[in-house]
Amino acid sequence: VQLQASGGGLVQAGGSLRLSCAASGLAFSRYNMGWFRQAPGTEREFVAAIRWSGGGTYNAASVKGRFAISRDNAKNTVYLQMNSLEPEDTAVYYCAAGLNWGDYTYSGQGTQVTVSS
Repeated sequence: VQLQASGGGLVQAGGSLRLSCAASGLAFSRYNMGWFRQAPGTEREFVAAIRWSGGGTYNAASVKGRFAISRDNAKNTVYLQMNSLEPEDTAVYYCAAGLNWGDYTYSGQGTQVTVSS
């Protein structure tokens, strides 16, 4: 199983980025997907999740109203649209996959997001 995140970069506060995570080696349309982030010296933090069908999503309180998760099962890809970015959003972002809601079996390489003030 491979989960490859991309789309990170350097952006000014208030800007936007769209992250993508391409999945391979698993029946993507059966898996719930999540985004997590980790900043240096901190623990991994949940960001957002989406059900296998795309019919339900959940965002962490820290990103609610600013970030949106979506998926395209035909492309085996999950997205994270990030708007109104803040310096506190600076972290490595990576995606994860699991069959049971809230329980992730696989995670992949991350992409760095840096928000300057």
